[in-house]
Amino acid sequence: MPRLLLSLLFIGLVACHGGKSPELRVIGVHEAARQEVVFVQVTNPASRPMRLTKLEYVFAAGSSKLSEGEVALSRDVPAGAAVVVEIPLDNVPDETPVTLSGKLTAELDQIVRIFRVRAEVNPTDTPN
Repeated sequence: MPRLLLSLLFIGLVACHGGKSPELRVIGVHEAARQEVVFVQVTNPASRPMRLTKLEYVFAAGSSKLSEGEVALSRDVPAGAAVVVEIPLDNVPDETPVTLSGKLTAELDQIVRIFRVRAEVNPTDTPN
């Protein structure tokens, strides 16, 4: 049963290169026995396919780091399309906004690119 239903969260991405960057949107959190899973939608705004290869992430509440890690990916995202990526999250605080930040690595036109990503996970939309 989902613990948090998250509102539409638009991510401003700062790429390590010029041009359009992939967009991320947190679409939900699923409570598991020992950890939760954050569902993040990655949108490819480019006019060409993009292959996601890795996401390095940190979850923080205020100045406290809650969880960090790396998710190996092997996902193709067609031009203008979106995919959902699952990210594990430990130590979810109640009523405290959580920030997801990190680096998304992708291949576009056989060139490896790294995009800085950031999203706010807002617990105020949590159902009782």
